Amino acid sequence: MTTGTLITLAPTGAESAKADVPALPVTVEEVVATARDCEALGAAVVHLHVRDLDTRPTLDLGRVREVVAAVRGSTDLVVQLSSGGAVTDPLPDRVAVLDADPDAASLSLGTVNFGRDVFSNPWDLIVELHTQMRDRGIVPEYEAFDLGHLATLSRLLDRHGLPAGGHVHVDLVMGVPGGMPGTTGALAACLPAIEPGWTFAATGVGRTSLPVMLAALSAGGHLRVGMEDTLTYAPGEPVRDNAQLVARAAGLARIAQRPALTTTEARELLGIRTRQEATR
Repeated sequence: MTTGTLITLAPTGAESAKADVPALPVTVEEVVATARDCEALGAAVVHLHVRDLDTRPTLDLGRVREVVAAVRGSTDLVVQLSSGGAVTDPLPDRVAVLDADPDAASLSLGTVNFGRDVFSNPWDLIVELHTQMRDRGIVPEYEAFDLGHLATLSRLLDRHGLPAGGHVHVDLVMGVPGGMPGTTGALAACLPAIEPGWTFAATGVGRTSLPVMLAALSAGGHLRVGMEDTLTYAPGEPVRDNAQLVARAAGLARIAQRPALTTTEARELLGIRTRQEATR
Protein backbone atom coordinates (compact mmCIF):
# COMPACT_ATOMS: atom_id res chain seq x y z
CA MET A 1 0.00 0.00 0.00
CA THR A 2 1.42 3.37 -1.00
CA THR A 3 1.97 6.01 1.66
CA GLY A 4 0.28 8.81 -0.28
CA THR A 5 -2.68 9.29 -2.58
CA LEU A 6 -2.51 10.50 -6.16
CA ILE A 7 -5.49 12.78 -6.79
CA THR A 8 -6.41 13.39 -10.41
CA LEU A 9 -8.81 16.19 -11.30
CA ALA A 10 -11.17 15.62 -14.26
CA PRO A 11 -12.82 19.03 -14.43
CA THR A 12 -14.91 19.09 -17.60
CA GLY A 13 -15.41 15.94 -19.68
CA ALA A 14 -17.22 15.80 -23.00
CA GLU A 15 -20.76 14.91 -21.94
CA SER A 16 -22.27 17.77 -19.92
CA ALA A 17 -23.43 21.00 -21.57
CA LYS A 18 -22.44 24.36 -20.11
CA ALA A 19 -26.05 25.51 -20.46
CA ASP A 20 -27.15 22.70 -18.16
CA VAL A 21 -24.21 22.98 -15.73
CA PRO A 22 -23.17 26.64 -15.41
CA ALA A 23 -20.34 25.78 -12.97
CA LEU A 24 -18.65 23.53 -15.53
CA PRO A 25 -15.26 25.03 -16.55
CA VAL A 26 -15.11 25.25 -20.33
CA THR A 27 -13.20 28.42 -21.28
CA VAL A 28 -9.42 28.55 -21.07
CA GLU A 29 -9.69 30.99 -18.17
CA GLU A 30 -12.16 28.80 -16.30
CA VAL A 31 -10.05 25.68 -16.76
CA VAL A 32 -6.90 27.47 -15.57
CA ALA A 33 -8.65 28.91 -12.51
CA THR A 34 -10.07 25.49 -11.65
CA ALA A 35 -6.70 23.81 -12.09
CA ARG A 36 -4.99 26.37 -9.87
CA ASP A 37 -7.61 26.09 -7.11
CA CYS A 38 -7.56 22.30 -7.15
CA GLU A 39 -3.77 22.07 -7.12
CA ALA A 40 -3.80 24.09 -3.90
CA LEU A 41 -6.23 21.57 -2.38
CA GLY A 42 -4.25 18.44 -3.30
CA ALA A 43 -4.74 17.58 -6.97
CA ALA A 44 -1.51 16.56 -8.71
CA VAL A 45 -2.81 15.59 -12.17
CA VAL A 46 -5.37 17.32 -14.38
CA HIS A 47 -7.21 15.19 -16.95
CA LEU A 48 -8.27 17.54 -19.75
CA HIS A 49 -11.09 17.46 -22.23
CA VAL A 50 -11.16 20.63 -24.31
CA ARG A 51 -14.11 22.79 -25.41
CA ASP A 52 -14.29 25.22 -28.32
CA LEU A 53 -15.47 28.84 -28.23
CA ASP A 54 -19.07 27.61 -28.40
CA THR A 55 -18.40 25.36 -25.36
CA ARG A 56 -18.67 22.18 -27.44
CA PRO A 57 -16.14 19.33 -27.09
CA THR A 58 -13.30 19.68 -29.58
CA LEU A 59 -10.06 17.98 -30.56
CA ASP A 60 -8.91 20.96 -32.63
CA LEU A 61 -5.16 20.85 -32.12
CA GLY A 62 -4.72 24.59 -31.87
CA ARG A 63 -7.29 24.81 -29.11
CA VAL A 64 -5.85 21.78 -27.32
CA ARG A 65 -2.35 23.30 -27.41
CA GLU A 66 -3.72 26.58 -26.08
CA VAL A 67 -5.29 24.89 -23.06
CA VAL A 68 -2.20 22.76 -22.35
CA ALA A 69 0.07 25.81 -22.48
CA ALA A 70 -2.26 27.86 -20.27
CA VAL A 71 -2.47 25.19 -17.56
CA ARG A 72 1.29 24.65 -17.65
CA GLY A 73 1.87 28.39 -17.39
CA SER A 74 -0.22 28.71 -14.25
CA THR A 75 0.29 25.42 -12.35
CA ASP A 76 2.77 22.62 -11.78
CA LEU A 77 0.11 19.96 -12.36
CA VAL A 78 0.83 16.91 -14.49
CA VAL A 79 -1.09 17.70 -17.70
CA GLN A 80 -2.91 14.61 -18.91
CA LEU A 81 -4.95 14.88 -22.12
CA SER A 82 -7.88 12.65 -22.88
CA SER A 83 -7.34 10.56 -26.00
CA GLY A 84 -10.94 9.40 -25.62
CA GLY A 85 -12.49 12.72 -26.61
CA ALA A 86 -16.22 12.47 -27.20
CA VAL A 87 -17.84 9.20 -28.28
CA THR A 88 -18.46 10.68 -31.75
CA ASP A 89 -14.85 11.74 -32.41
CA PRO A 90 -13.01 10.03 -35.30
CA LEU A 91 -10.24 7.70 -34.16
CA PRO A 92 -7.43 9.51 -36.06
CA ASP A 93 -8.34 12.78 -34.34
CA ARG A 94 -8.07 11.07 -30.96
CA VAL A 95 -4.51 9.99 -31.76
CA ALA A 96 -3.63 13.45 -33.08
CA VAL A 97 -4.09 15.08 -29.65
CA LEU A 98 -0.70 13.61 -28.75
CA ASP A 99 0.80 16.31 -30.99
CA ALA A 100 -0.02 18.79 -28.21
CA ASP A 101 2.82 17.15 -26.21
CA PRO A 102 1.12 16.56 -22.86
CA ASP A 103 2.94 15.00 -19.91
CA ALA A 104 0.46 12.12 -19.98
CA ALA A 105 -2.65 10.93 -21.78
CA SER A 106 -5.48 8.53 -21.11
CA LEU A 107 -5.61 5.27 -23.05
CA SER A 108 -8.92 3.40 -22.96
CA LEU A 109 -8.51 -0.36 -23.07
CA GLY A 110 -11.63 -1.52 -24.86
CA THR A 111 -14.93 -0.73 -26.50
CA VAL A 112 -17.82 -0.24 -24.11
CA ASN A 113 -21.44 0.82 -24.20
CA PHE A 114 -21.62 4.37 -22.87
CA GLY A 115 -25.23 4.91 -21.93
CA ARG A 116 -27.03 4.90 -25.28
CA ASP A 117 -23.78 5.40 -27.21
CA VAL A 118 -20.80 3.20 -28.03
CA PHE A 119 -17.30 4.26 -26.97
CA SER A 120 -15.13 2.60 -29.61
CA ASN A 121 -11.62 1.46 -28.68
CA PRO A 122 -10.53 -1.31 -31.07
CA TRP A 123 -7.31 -3.21 -30.54
CA ASP A 124 -5.40 -1.47 -33.33
CA LEU A 125 -6.18 1.94 -31.80
CA ILE A 126 -5.03 0.73 -28.39
CA VAL A 127 -1.72 -0.45 -29.85
CA GLU A 128 -1.21 2.75 -31.83
CA LEU A 129 -1.81 4.96 -28.81
CA HIS A 130 0.46 2.83 -26.64
CA THR A 131 3.35 2.85 -29.10
CA GLN A 132 3.00 6.50 -30.08
CA MET A 133 2.93 7.59 -26.44
CA ARG A 134 6.02 5.50 -25.74
CA ASP A 135 7.87 6.92 -28.73
CA ARG A 136 6.99 10.49 -27.71
CA GLY A 137 7.72 10.07 -23.99
CA ILE A 138 4.07 10.57 -23.01
CA VAL A 139 3.01 8.52 -20.00
CA PRO A 140 -0.31 6.69 -20.41
CA GLU A 141 -3.04 6.30 -17.85
CA TYR A 142 -4.73 3.06 -18.91
CA GLU A 143 -8.49 3.32 -18.45
CA ALA A 144 -10.45 0.14 -17.73
CA PHE A 145 -14.23 0.27 -17.94
CA ASP A 146 -14.66 -3.45 -17.33
CA LEU A 147 -12.74 -6.38 -15.89
CA GLY A 148 -11.82 -7.76 -19.31
CA HIS A 149 -10.01 -4.54 -20.13
CA LEU A 150 -7.35 -5.45 -17.57
CA ALA A 151 -6.70 -8.69 -19.47
CA THR A 152 -6.29 -6.55 -22.59
CA LEU A 153 -3.70 -4.46 -20.75
CA SER A 154 -1.67 -7.52 -19.82
CA ARG A 155 -1.78 -8.71 -23.44
CA LEU A 156 -0.77 -5.25 -24.66
CA LEU A 157 2.26 -5.09 -22.37
CA ASP A 158 3.30 -8.65 -23.19
CA ARG A 159 3.27 -7.95 -26.91
CA HIS A 160 4.41 -4.32 -27.05
CA GLY A 161 6.42 -3.66 -23.91
CA LEU A 162 6.22 -1.20 -21.05
CA PRO A 163 4.97 2.36 -21.53
CA ALA A 164 7.00 5.55 -21.44
CA GLY A 165 8.38 6.00 -17.95
CA GLY A 166 8.33 2.26 -17.30
CA HIS A 167 5.46 2.37 -14.79
CA VAL A 168 1.96 1.00 -15.34
CA HIS A 169 -0.88 3.05 -13.86
CA VAL A 170 -4.51 2.05 -14.35
CA ASP A 171 -7.70 3.98 -13.74
CA LEU A 172 -10.75 1.84 -13.02
CA VAL A 173 -13.70 3.80 -14.44
CA MET A 174 -16.72 2.53 -12.55
CA GLY A 175 -20.43 3.25 -12.74
CA VAL A 176 -20.69 4.06 -16.46
CA PRO A 177 -23.99 2.63 -17.77
CA GLY A 178 -22.66 -0.26 -19.86
CA GLY A 179 -19.43 -0.75 -17.90
CA MET A 180 -18.63 -2.29 -14.54
CA PRO A 181 -20.70 -1.06 -11.59
CA GLY A 182 -19.34 1.36 -9.04
CA THR A 183 -19.35 -1.07 -6.13
CA THR A 184 -16.87 -2.44 -3.63
CA GLY A 185 -17.44 -5.90 -5.06
CA ALA A 186 -16.58 -4.82 -8.59
CA LEU A 187 -13.43 -3.05 -7.42
CA ALA A 188 -12.40 -6.11 -5.41
CA ALA A 189 -12.90 -8.28 -8.49
CA CYS A 190 -10.39 -6.14 -10.38
CA LEU A 191 -7.64 -6.33 -7.78
CA PRO A 192 -6.25 -9.79 -8.72
CA ALA A 193 -5.71 -8.46 -12.26
CA ILE A 194 -3.60 -5.53 -10.99
CA GLU A 195 -0.15 -7.01 -11.38
CA PRO A 196 2.69 -6.47 -8.86
CA GLY A 197 4.36 -3.13 -9.40
CA TRP A 198 1.34 -1.53 -11.05
CA THR A 199 -0.66 1.22 -9.36
CA PHE A 200 -4.33 1.94 -9.80
CA ALA A 201 -6.84 4.69 -9.25
CA ALA A 202 -10.60 4.50 -9.35
CA THR A 203 -13.24 6.83 -10.72
CA GLY A 204 -16.82 6.56 -9.53
CA VAL A 205 -19.30 8.03 -11.98
CA GLY A 206 -22.36 9.82 -10.63
CA ARG A 207 -23.71 8.59 -7.32
CA THR A 208 -20.98 5.93 -7.13
CA SER A 209 -18.29 8.58 -6.57
CA LEU A 210 -18.16 8.37 -2.79
CA PRO A 211 -18.37 4.56 -2.34
CA VAL A 212 -15.74 4.07 -5.05
CA MET A 213 -13.37 6.53 -3.34
CA LEU A 214 -13.74 4.73 -0.02
CA ALA A 215 -13.21 1.31 -1.61
CA ALA A 216 -10.17 2.50 -3.57
CA LEU A 217 -8.50 4.02 -0.51
CA SER A 218 -9.10 0.87 1.52
CA ALA A 219 -7.39 -1.19 -1.20
CA GLY A 220 -4.34 1.08 -1.51
CA GLY A 221 -5.56 2.79 -4.66
CA HIS A 222 -5.62 6.38 -5.83
CA LEU A 223 -8.46 8.73 -6.74
CA ARG A 224 -9.86 10.58 -9.74
CA VAL A 225 -12.62 13.11 -9.08
CA GLY A 226 -14.22 16.01 -10.89
CA MET A 227 -17.26 17.35 -12.68
CA GLU A 228 -16.53 15.19 -15.69
CA ASP A 229 -17.69 12.24 -13.63
CA THR A 230 -20.16 13.54 -11.05
CA LEU A 231 -22.42 16.57 -10.74
CA THR A 232 -24.07 15.73 -7.43
CA TYR A 233 -22.21 16.17 -4.15
CA ALA A 234 -24.92 14.53 -2.04
CA PRO A 235 -28.55 13.52 -2.68
CA GLY A 236 -30.35 16.64 -3.81
CA GLU A 237 -27.19 18.78 -3.60
CA PRO A 238 -25.49 19.77 -6.88
CA VAL A 239 -21.71 20.06 -6.97
CA ARG A 240 -20.67 23.66 -6.36
CA ASP A 241 -17.37 23.40 -8.23
CA ASN A 242 -14.47 21.03 -8.82
CA ALA A 243 -12.64 22.35 -5.76
CA GLN A 244 -15.41 20.94 -3.59
CA LEU A 245 -14.79 17.45 -4.98
CA VAL A 246 -11.00 17.65 -4.68
CA ALA A 247 -11.27 18.92 -1.10
CA ARG A 248 -13.44 15.93 -0.18
CA ALA A 249 -11.03 13.49 -1.83
CA ALA A 250 -8.04 15.05 -0.08
CA GLY A 251 -9.88 14.91 3.24
CA LEU A 252 -10.67 11.23 2.82
CA ALA A 253 -7.04 10.57 1.88
CA ARG A 254 -5.92 12.25 5.10
CA ILE A 255 -8.39 10.18 7.12
CA ALA A 256 -6.93 7.07 5.48
CA GLN A 257 -3.47 8.31 6.57
CA ARG A 258 -2.43 8.51 2.94
CA PRO A 259 -2.34 12.26 2.27
CA ALA A 260 -2.38 13.73 -1.22
CA LEU A 261 0.83 13.43 -3.20
CA THR A 262 2.54 16.59 -4.38
CA THR A 263 3.05 17.18 -8.08
CA THR A 264 6.72 16.22 -7.68
CA GLU A 265 5.77 12.98 -5.93
CA ALA A 266 3.17 12.29 -8.63
CA ARG A 267 5.80 12.59 -11.36
CA GLU A 268 8.07 10.22 -9.48
CA LEU A 269 5.26 7.69 -9.04
CA LEU A 270 4.16 7.78 -12.67
CA GLY A 271 7.61 7.98 -14.24
CA ILE A 272 6.96 11.41 -15.76
CA ARG A 273 9.93 13.62 -16.48
CA THR A 274 10.08 17.00 -14.78
CA ARG A 275 9.65 20.05 -17.00
CA GLN A 276 13.39 20.72 -16.75
CA GLU A 277 14.28 17.17 -17.82
CA ALA A 278 11.82 17.29 -20.70
CA THR A 279 13.39 20.42 -22.17
CA ARG A 280 17.04 19.34 -21.94
